[in-house]
Amino acid sequence: MPYSEDRNTWFEGQGLWQHVPHSDWNDWTWQLKHRITSKEQLEKYMQLTPEEAAGCDHADKKLALAITPYFFNLIDRNDPDCPIRKQVVPRESEMTVSPGEMLDSLGEDSHSPVPGLVHRYPDRVLFLVTDRCAAYCRYCTRSRLVSNAQDYNFHPEYEQGLRYIEAHPEIRDVLLSGGDPLLLSDKKLEHLISRLRAIKHVEFIRIGSRIPVFLPQRITPELCEIFKKYGPIWMSIHVNHPRECTAELKAACERLSFAGVPLGNQSVLLKGVNDDADVMKALVHRLLRMRVRPYYLYQMDLITGGSHFKVDVRKGIEIIRALRGNTTGYAVPQYTIDAPGGGGKVPVNPDYVESIDDTEVVFRNFQGGTYRYPLKGALPGAAAKLPVEGAPIVVF
Repeated sequence: MPYSEDRNTWFEGQGLWQHVPHSDWNDWTWQLKHRITSKEQLEKYMQLTPEEAAGCDHADKKLALAITPYFFNLIDRNDPDCPIRKQVVPRESEMTVSPGEMLDSLGEDSHSPVPGLVHRYPDRVLFLVTDRCAAYCRYCTRSRLVSNAQDYNFHPEYEQGLRYIEAHPEIRDVLLSGGDPLLLSDKKLEHLISRLRAIKHVEFIRIGSRIPVFLPQRITPELCEIFKKYGPIWMSIHVNHPRECTAELKAACERLSFAGVPLGNQSVLLKGVNDDADVMKALVHRLLRMRVRPYYLYQMDLITGGSHFKVDVRKGIEIIRALRGNTTGYAVPQYTIDAPGGGGKVPVNPDYVESIDDTEVVFRNFQGGTYRYPLKGALPGAAAKLPVEGAPIVVF
């Protein structure tokens, strides 16, 4: 059955925490202090399935359990297949390691010249500044590192990382990630950004964060002033399902946008969450309405214990094909596989080109119609002599 929703309805409210003063609810530190972090806490609010209960028992060996009160309100507690619930409530399947899965699926450790810094691409680095998140996605690429449930003992070395960047003038782009950089205090975050901004060859500073989604209260006027002061700071947020696009997230994105922060979204293709063209279309439309450009749709990385989330790549291509031409190009993300072992991001697209030679390109549009584009030296109208049977021909 096609996914549908009231596109004018944006979730808001305190749900199970109606008794909490608004001043507390809207305080991001209160949200962090009152996260749900154990099976016993979860069971106060919802009935767990046997698989979820077993997953919670194992969480401290794989990836810690943590859900902010705000994000917990988005869960349908009566539906074990709720797409929000699947993303943050542990399941026993996480403890099953399938063939091909790896602890460090992207080969980050092998591209790390100093602790916390990944230098895979020629002109940019990934700067891991913390191992903590406001809530923990059960499909996390860095589950080996974040929350330290697997005794990875990650300790970011800010000075070593900054000195490495200073010593390598080819680095023009720095992405702050982790864990989640926006969990750092304003003072610590400003220190890092100001140091990076002072390095002359660093042109772009980016932040990857799910804090606006898990904890929109963190996007305070004071934080926005820091971004405005040292901008432009580019930010990629991480929204997977239209239910996550709440009034609170919309307001947080507007605050960031008005502070001069360009926003993009990176989704992960997840089984039972967003592996549906109608769901994805609803998501990308909501993102645009929140001033967020859909940027990447990732094939899930080959993390250990993630097979229950894995979607066939052909399904991802089908979703992109369903979006292309049926909505604005701004709404179509780039479907991408981050090559296992450290090969970097590789775009995966539907095939539109039928053939190409020295005279012309023959291709299909989103409706399946065949078109020809003459290349340099081709005579106008020459392509019309080579029709494709049964298809309309347009010559440019």
